[in-house]
Amino acid sequence: MTQISVSCSSAIDLHLGQTLVFNANPFDAGPDAVTHEYHGAIAVQAGRIHAVGTADDLRLRYPEAQIHDHGPGLLVPGFVDAHAHYPQTGIIASWGKRLIDWLNTYTFPEETRFADLTYARQIAGQYLDLLLDHGTTTVCSFCTIHPASVDALFEAAQERNMRIFAGKTCMDRNAPDGLRDSAQSAYDDSQRLLDRWHGTARGSYVITPRFSPTSTPEQLSALGALWAAHPECLMQTHLSEQTDEIAWVKSLFPQARDYLDTYEAHGLLGENGLYGHAIHLENREKDRLQELGAALVHCPTSNTFIGSGLFDMEGLTRSGLRVGLATDTGGGSSFSMLRAMAAAYEIGQLRGRPLHPSELLWLATQGSARALRADDQVGNLAPGLEADFQLLDLGATPAIAQRSARAGDIWEALFPTIMMGDDRCVKQTWVAGQPML
Repeated sequence: MTQISVSCSSAIDLHLGQTLVFNANPFDAGPDAVTHEYHGAIAVQAGRIHAVGTADDLRLRYPEAQIHDHGPGLLVPGFVDAHAHYPQTGIIASWGKRLIDWLNTYTFPEETRFADLTYARQIAGQYLDLLLDHGTTTVCSFCTIHPASVDALFEAAQERNMRIFAGKTCMDRNAPDGLRDSAQSAYDDSQRLLDRWHGTARGSYVITPRFSPTSTPEQLSALGALWAAHPECLMQTHLSEQTDEIAWVKSLFPQARDYLDTYEAHGLLGENGLYGHAIHLENREKDRLQELGAALVHCPTSNTFIGSGLFDMEGLTRSGLRVGLATDTGGGSSFSMLRAMAAAYEIGQLRGRPLHPSELLWLATQGSARALRADDQVGNLAPGLEADFQLLDLGATPAIAQRSARAGDIWEALFPTIMMGDDRCVKQTWVAGQPML
C-alpha cells in the first residue's frame, strides 16, 4: 500500500466517470432515491467533496481544475464496514465451528497475541491496507482487551488518514487467562483510551463490551456508567447471534427478560448503541430498539459461515430501525463489502425479500454511515462530505464483463459486480481526496 501524504492545497481535483448519488433511502423511496450520471463528475478540494454533477457542468464551473478522467468507471462512496474484529485478520476463514467453539478454538488464542504492541501494529496495518484494497474507507472495529491493540489500530488509521471507530474489548469472565480484565480495569483503560483517541484526527472511540456472556454484571454496569459519562460516544456489542448463545445468556442472567435486557439493565442500551447480528430478536427487543433509536448491524457472510441464521432485513427496516452492513472479520469469510452485499442479497432471497442493488449499495455506504452516526461525514457523494470514494470497474473480470455488457440500466450493470466481485473490481480508492492504491 502506497501512502500518500494529505495535501493542504486549495486546488480542485475533478474526477470524471459514472456517479451514483443518494438523495434518499432506497428502502423508503426505491431506486429513484439514487441519481445516476453516466457522464458525471466529483469536484474535490482540501479533502472534501466540493460539488457533484455532470462532467460538462463541472468542467465549466472549474476550468482550472486538475482533470482525472476515469472513463466509464463507476465512482461511488468508499464502503463503510460497521462491525469488524481486526485482531481476527489472521484467522479469517477458519473451518467449521459454531460461535462459542469458534471463539475458544480460533479467536481467543489469536487475541492473546495483541498484548504485544509490535504484533498489534503489524496486523493493524495489514488489516487497514486490505480494507483499502477492497474499497472500504471507514470501519468500526473491536480490538482486544489490551490497550496496545487499540493504540495500534488508531495509529495505523491516523497514518492513512482513515475515519476509524474502535475500542478496547472488555471481558472479565468466560475467557482464558490473558484475555480477562476486571470491571475496574475495563473502566479505567477505556477512559484513558477514550481521552487519548476520541476526536483525534478522524478517530472515534467506541465503548466495547464484547457481549453479555463474557462480562459480569459489575463490568456491564461499569461500562454503562462510562457511556453515561460520554453519551457522545458509540457503544458496540453483540446481540442474539445464535440460539445456543441466547440459551447461555439466559442461564447467566436468569432475572433478565431477554438478551437485550442484559444490556438495558446496566445502562448499555441507547440511541448511540450498535448491536451486531440481532438475528433472533423477540418482539419486546425489537420494540425497545426502535423506541430508543438504536442501530443494528447485519453481518451476512458471518451469519452464513458460522451458521447463525437469517437476518430479518425487511421487518427491521420497515419498523424504522437503522441498519448497517458489515464483514464481521474474521467470523465473516471475506474482507470485501461486495461479498457482504452479495450475501445480504442471498439471505434476503431465503427470507422471500431479495434486496435491490440500490438497497445493497445503500447498506454498504450511507446505511452503515447512518448506523455509525457519521452520515454527515462519509457514505455518500455529496458536497461537504469527506472525500472518501472509490472507482469500480464494472467489467473487471471476463465473467462480470460479459454479463454487464448486456445491461439495460445502471443497476443491471452494477449487480454482477456485487454478486461476483472482489478487490479486482476496485481500481482506485481515495481517502480524504488522496489516492491510496
